Amino acid sequence: MSLRTMSYLWSEKGSVSGTTTPRTEIIPEFRRRRCGVPKLSFAKVLALSITSLVFVALLVGGIIKLVHRNDNRGQEHYAWQDFYRLNGFYNGVRTLVATDKFVPDNRYGHGEPPLMLSQTGDYYKEKMPPMEPEAYNPYPSYHSAEYLATHEPVHTCYLDSAETITVPDVYVYPGVPQGMSDPSFGSYDALGLRKDVCFDRFGRLGPYGYGYNASMGGTGLGEASENTGSEKVFEQTGYVDYSNVDWGSAQKRCYEKNAARFQENQKAGKERVKRHAYILRTWTGYEYTEHQLLSLRAMVSELSLKSGGEYDVHFLVHVKDASIPIWASEKVYRETLEKNVPQEFWNISTLWSEKQMELYYPEPFPGNFANIAGSSIHGVYRSAHFPLQWFSQQHPEYDFFWNWEMDLRLTGHYYEFNDAIGNWGREQPRKGIWERSSRFYMPEIHGDWNNFTQFVEEEIPIKDAPKDIFAAIRSGPSPVWGPVHDFPHDEGNLLDVPQDNIPPHSYDEDKYEWGVGEDADLLTFNPLFDPSLTNWVFREDVNGYNTSLPVPPRRTAIITVARLSKKLLDTMHEETYSMKHTMFPEMWPPTVALHYGHKAAYVPHPVFFDRDWDMDYMNQIFNYPVNTWDSPFGWGEHNLMGSSFYYNSGFSSALWRRWLGQWENNEGGRAQEESGTGRMCLRSTLFHPVKHEHNPVE
Repeated sequence: MSLRTMSYLWSEKGSVSGTTTPRTEIIPEFRRRRCGVPKLSFAKVLALSITSLVFVALLVGGIIKLVHRNDNRGQEHYAWQDFYRLNGFYNGVRTLVATDKFVPDNRYGHGEPPLMLSQTGDYYKEKMPPMEPEAYNPYPSYHSAEYLATHEPVHTCYLDSAETITVPDVYVYPGVPQGMSDPSFGSYDALGLRKDVCFDRFGRLGPYGYGYNASMGGTGLGEASENTGSEKVFEQTGYVDYSNVDWGSAQKRCYEKNAARFQENQKAGKERVKRHAYILRTWTGYEYTEHQLLSLRAMVSELSLKSGGEYDVHFLVHVKDASIPIWASEKVYRETLEKNVPQEFWNISTLWSEKQMELYYPEPFPGNFANIAGSSIHGVYRSAHFPLQWFSQQHPEYDFFWNWEMDLRLTGHYYEFNDAIGNWGREQPRKGIWERSSRFYMPEIHGDWNNFTQFVEEEIPIKDAPKDIFAAIRSGPSPVWGPVHDFPHDEGNLLDVPQDNIPPHSYDEDKYEWGVGEDADLLTFNPLFDPSLTNWVFREDVNGYNTSLPVPPRRTAIITVARLSKKLLDTMHEETYSMKHTMFPEMWPPTVALHYGHKAAYVPHPVFFDRDWDMDYMNQIFNYPVNTWDSPFGWGEHNLMGSSFYYNSGFSSALWRRWLGQWENNEGGRAQEESGTGRMCLRSTLFHPVKHEHNPVE
């Protein structure tokens, strides 16, 4: 089994019923003892020799299996599998409490977490949730005097051209289930996301067609699941008929009504609102399930229509059959589009193909250091950024481009999530930003974000320090400060550095001021790590540089999900077409940002784990791997299988389906929810990957 396709390891007890192995048994102690050397007969020596040869053969075979990660990998057992299982995720809406009474079930490896509340107490006796659902409004106060003093007014957008169908609100419960787990990575407080509310499936997806049937314009999903109290949502939202909605036309109308907000030349005292393209990377033959439709409708409604056109949602559709000349015939283009995309999204879709990218970024791309994938440079696997760069050149009206994948899901509100991330990135100082972004932020270990910033600063090696004992302790590369442009390269093989990206003063002189108030050019959802310090398999898939020189310095963020500025994408585009530079997709945007001094940061969004990790052990595993091969961005990636966000996570899919009320791994479903504490209610969480949503509800 390859590094890129490992599936989640479900042990016999692991994520089903938990294990009770104490923390002290997870990492065994090895003790040495002195032994005399006995005299051995020839027969014993021969037997020992044969045994040793067998042992060496087995050891070599085991190493080969480890290196190649073959199909036997799924039988391996990992230390994290022996941590206690966390069950608080599954406590339902009948256990809701205000956050001042909330106690998470994480014990951080210092004791067994409590059982699910559905197994004890009286929560199951009262069927109705103890709280009423409320409309959720994370938008600025568009009609307030304060907002209107600095911005053009926001005009209401509708689903239909007659302006009779308003965009419904999302509903939340003003509390969280007692005993729910807290995130291990990231923080609601750091990002400014609300953590005092939770989203159940009816309040979150009901406004988009969940919970009522097709005759009323819905999907029919959820009608057979536990739904006590869900009628209170529909009493407020009504039942919206989505059968004839044209999202492209709705977005266009919304933008045109609010165009004054986005114009370059604003009236005196007014601020221009920057625009975002929210790009969904899809392909021909993709199956748009009814569950998927709900998430897609939520994106357009919450990001575009409810925000007065601040965002436009786009489908960037990969036409896999390169023989289809989508660029040569409008008829062929339209037929291909209509065959592969649901009608409601036709007018927000753009087609592209690898053959088209070959024309846009023609060969040659010389000097590859290591093409581990063994595939074409224009293949989407190695150059998923090509169509994104191309799209950004066709749409100069956008300031930011969100590169989004089809297997992402969010329990929270899209606008709140995106807006909070952008605001957080804007307030980050450039001093120490690359070093902070290379680590997983763990509030249980690091404290609040300010404390984490200071903590990382103290770990950063001293620049130009004397060779004394203290300097030896803080050994390693100097902090990144401005463009990393001084690596060995051929003359004329790099672009000029933008003047705005050159530091105004030295690193030591800066008081965490440079960069504050500056929008981030790159925001990623996993750490920005140095691949040369890991055995990440694609670390040297680098094209266009002199291979007789060292590989250029680079950074990587696993999963291509990110927010990129137009400025960064312009640099990436020019590097590709004029310098013939490119790298593996997860490495290219961070590396261009590193070389040219663009502002980049890893967003500390909340990430949950299915096990109650000892936090000191977790910090060691993820932030201080002992050896190169222990890095979580390589052979140590199995440590993220039980997380809610990583490329190979299995817990993400499982938890999302349980939240939908589905039967998962002999647990969940309608019967368990009805006999227990009701349906799940989760705080805002980004899940990846979610590969399917078709399990039964009972």
